[in-house]
Amino acid sequence: MNTSNLLQLDEFLQQCRQRVNQRLAVALDAEIASATLLEAMRYACLGGGKRIRPVLAYGSALAVGGELAAADNAAAAIELIHSYSLVHDDLPAMDDDDLRRGKPTVHKAFDEATAILVGDALQSLAFQILSADPVAQENVLEARNRLAMVQLLSQSAGATGMVGGQSLDFEAVGLELNIQQLEQMHSLKTGALIRCAVLLGGLSCESTSDSQMAALAAYADNIGLAFQVQDDILDVTSDTSQLGKPQGSDSDKNKPTYVSVLGLDEATALANSLSDKAIAALQEFPASANPLRELAAFVVSRLH
Repeated sequence: MNTSNLLQLDEFLQQCRQRVNQRLAVALDAEIASATLLEAMRYACLGGGKRIRPVLAYGSALAVGGELAAADNAAAAIELIHSYSLVHDDLPAMDDDDLRRGKPTVHKAFDEATAILVGDALQSLAFQILSADPVAQENVLEARNRLAMVQLLSQSAGATGMVGGQSLDFEAVGLELNIQQLEQMHSLKTGALIRCAVLLGGLSCESTSDSQMAALAAYADNIGLAFQVQDDILDVTSDTSQLGKPQGSDSDKNKPTYVSVLGLDEATALANSLSDKAIAALQEFPASANPLRELAAFVVSRLH
């Protein structure tokens, strides 16, 4: 990426992060009987993170001619699902990680029971937000669009998406997978929620056409896999202070990765190829899709 594009993307990332953080803060400023639960929910969601999925939702809304405000609920909902998944993934019964986003994981900062309840609460809050009218009344969506968004998120987050991929991930520990098996696992575990984020952004605008949704889906499928390949690369090439989580955790747990299957050079080439394909999928979109184009390049050049 050239310097000009990098600066523009950095401004866009900051703007989107501010918007989704504000929406999350409002959602988590609720009257909940358990003060501990509320504190832990806020700890899990408001303490940093790249916010890549919300940014993709915002970028997709812009690409189809919408405004950022139209995607506020979609962005918040997708981040809540992502945050819940991280809280549960870090539990001793799952990945047993002590560090997330540069600070103790929820079960370390609180306790395991609270962490389980936090994940449950964040998941239900995501659907509560997504099914509600946007905060800005001029962006009210028809019920059919909101229903489609709820259906998409439920499919992407559940057994046919992220949770199914997580199950495959555990089943694969200690096994040697081929590239097709690895791609299937990660298209569910990581790709499904990234694809969902992009499509939610498209659905947040009433005028989005079927052809635009198909192009966004092609973009999302490629960027979703590119994101996972780059994660596998960073697990080898980066360090704990950059990642905000333990470096080398996948290899330590004997999990198959794109680097272990392909080698570092081929994995890097694959990530770049997927990024190029994602950008090519947007060829019919105007300049309003430039944030998505720049994000595709950013995903494979990031250092954490």
